[in-house]
Amino acid sequence: MRVIRDLREDADLTQTQIAEILGTSQTMYARYERGASELPIRHLVTLCRYYGVSADYVLGLK
Repeated sequence: MRVIRDLREDADLTQTQIAEILGTSQTMYARYERGASELPIRHLVTLCRYYGVSADYVLGLK
């Protein structure tokens, strides 16, 4: 998911830092960014709250 990578990079955070916020491993978070694994809804909600964006934005819905 390009959007979560862009949000992370814009905030100058590492994958490890975001993984800690989500309570997952850096490896798993990297899989979410690449689209190799689906982002669980609980992580989507956490990221939306953390970055102050809507789920529609993260999911690419207008």
